[in-house]
Amino acid sequence: MAIRPGATGDAGPVIASTTSSRAIAAPVDPGCTCDVSQNKWGGRLDRVKGWLSSPLTHTDVIQMVKTTLAAVLAWVLAELVLGLEQAFLAPWVALLTVHVTLYRTLWRGIHTVAAVFIGILLSVILVEAFDTSVWSLGGALFIGLSLSRVKVLRDDDTTIATTAMVVIATSYGLTDQRAIELLPDRLFGTAIGVSVALLINTIVLAPLNDRSAQQQIDEVDRMLGQLLIDMARELREPEAHQDEDDWIDRTRSIDASLHRAWSLVHTAQESRSGNPRRRRHPNDYVETYPKLLMRLEEGVSQVRSIARHVRESNRESQEWDPRFRDRFITLLEEVGHRVARPDANVAAVRKDLQALAHDLSNENLSGLRWPLYGALIANLQIIVDVVDDVATTGSVRASAGR
Repeated sequence: MAIRPGATGDAGPVIASTTSSRAIAAPVDPGCTCDVSQNKWGGRLDRVKGWLSSPLTHTDVIQMVKTTLAAVLAWVLAELVLGLEQAFLAPWVALLTVHVTLYRTLWRGIHTVAAVFIGILLSVILVEAFDTSVWSLGGALFIGLSLSRVKVLRDDDTTIATTAMVVIATSYGLTDQRAIELLPDRLFGTAIGVSVALLINTIVLAPLNDRSAQQQIDEVDRMLGQLLIDMARELREPEAHQDEDDWIDRTRSIDASLHRAWSLVHTAQESRSGNPRRRRHPNDYVETYPKLLMRLEEGVSQVRSIARHVRESNRESQEWDPRFRDRFITLLEEVGHRVARPDANVAAVRKDLQALAHDLSNENLSGLRWPLYGALIANLQIIVDVVDDVATTGSVRASAGR
């Protein structure tokens, strides 16, 4: 909407649609911003509430607490209990090791131990060769960064170089013999950090991440359903601004959400491996999510196809036959509601689609754009099949409530 001055001096501003040549005269009080302000703050409050209630937020907060706890306990054990001279390595390694799943924490712990060991060994060799100097520090950094390019160590891109740098810096002023004597302490501190990280991540709310995947799939359902509803509304209302390119852009946004959903589903499946909470929190739906996401990907591609058909039809200034247009738009909107709530029954919509195809086949085809109508009906039929498959695979919302 745009604001332009009114035609008369006292009429006030006139609100005009940027997509219509007709202006709707409406007196507006320039000083009244109450509703706008309330809507603005209300929208922000809703976003904050959504962020606070998100399982992703809960997982992030829990992981931050667990990482902090692991690092502090590792330092207490290494410094105050065992009295290691290089106790700083224990909390640092614990900080690097705690990850979102037990499997990844264990795998990351093995990588971290290997990277830290290589970094310590590298620093000892270079200090022996060049003493504690610019040459030993520069060589350790360069070689450490070069080793991080090796495929096996790629996840620890700077750990080797950072470890070597810290060890050389803390060895400044020490004799070579003393630096070698500290090697067992450094390795022991590394082992303490990894062990504490694994222990904390196992016994303190070992993450499952099921709800995060469920919520993201729900979000994809809502986005796809709302897009279909908006497409139907814009096709039905002549005054509505119809933008097929925007529809296509929105399908790409849904693709990005699907990509995030895939990532969360893989994490959820991985998080159940070896997780002690798995038996207390069974969720058989997680194994069906990949099939569900593949079907949703197909649904998105069909919606994009509908948008492109409509765009090409408009470019060629094709006038749709009312016998097809009105019924198809109604079905498009109904399917949108079913997609947004995939546990709904789609039998009636499928029957109406079949009736539409049958009725048109009995019409005078010479006066109809049957290739276009047939393509649109076929696209919508596949979307209906997708919704039906999603519902039979298992309701995401039903699993979310378990």
